[in-house]
Amino acid sequence: MLDILQNFQNITIQQVIMWAIGGILIFLAIKKDMEPALLLPIGFGAILVNLPMSGAIDQVINGNTEHGVIDLLFNAGIANELFPLLLFIGIGAMIDFEPLLTNPKLMFFGVFAQFGIFFTLSIAALLGFDLKDAASIAIIGAADGPTSIFVANYFNSNYIGAIIVAAYSYMAMVPIIQPPVIKLITTKKERRIRMEYKQNSVSKATKILFPIVVTVAAGIVAPRSVALVGFLMFGNLIRECGVLNMLSQTAQKELANLITILLGITVAAKMRADLFLTPETLMILALGLFAFVFDTVGGVVFAKIINLFTKKKVNPMIGAAGISAFPMSARVVHKMGLAEDSQNFLLMHAVGANVAGQIASVIAGGLIIAFIG
Repeated sequence: MLDILQNFQNITIQQVIMWAIGGILIFLAIKKDMEPALLLPIGFGAILVNLPMSGAIDQVINGNTEHGVIDLLFNAGIANELFPLLLFIGIGAMIDFEPLLTNPKLMFFGVFAQFGIFFTLSIAALLGFDLKDAASIAIIGAADGPTSIFVANYFNSNYIGAIIVAAYSYMAMVPIIQPPVIKLITTKKERRIRMEYKQNSVSKATKILFPIVVTVAAGIVAPRSVALVGFLMFGNLIRECGVLNMLSQTAQKELANLITILLGITVAAKMRADLFLTPETLMILALGLFAFVFDTVGGVVFAKIINLFTKKKVNPMIGAAGISAFPMSARVVHKMGLAEDSQNFLLMHAVGANVAGQIASVIAGGLIIAFIG
């Protein structure tokens, strides 16, 4: 009884705030269906690690203080980048690159939609963040949770908890964030531009060679990105080779689901009140949103520039799909096109730009590690 009373006395207002934050994440996951597979375990983990004398963080065994299960999982799965990389195998197995291979020019939209990352890196550094922390914060703009975890952990960022929460929260909020940004920088006439989609058959050999060639190219251009790109492309190779259907399904379902569960709750190791409730956390949330918005702007502006020099116009909204949030961003662009013109079908173009963004965001993460690390 005395131990229970002491636990109540040890509860701090900061811990209660973290319980509330965890509760909000769980609410958003369940009620609003916002990335429930990640926000729910992250929210529950935030509560778990902020209980007084939480055995999930450390525990006393035979008079010795030892790591709790959350810390053990963090050291085993995130500190060495294992979980993000394994998750990339599952993501790669889910992605069909055919829309991109049908129209390779869409790769440029993925490249220019990473503008916000490098812009935000400069802003964060000017605001006083250490360069490695600034790089970790900027990668939130990739709209790619595993890449954010990989980069932030590589740089041993002090703000990894806030960075991961921001990254996955903004991914979930793509349908809320992107439409007003797109409408602000495009005209109704531009949003009504129709784009013809020609279904060109892509050979099986091309689909098999693509992940291999991308991995080799990334390894030469940005060697530090080869683990990220390689695992993503390995997952895609399993999908496209045609002889590993069972493994492809396992990667897409069992592997991806298991790693997602472990990743979500393990992230909570860096969501303890003393690490999370700082003025810097609010700045990170703001900078992450800034990076996300300017990634969208970068893709749209690039499309508008192309239209200045070509007769066959591109719908600028396609550029917004160049971020890595797959397939949410492609769906947003498609729905916006239909809202402007019920016969304006942009889905396949948007999907092509979206999968290009998946590749570009991973390479961007590798480039940042190469330049700063």
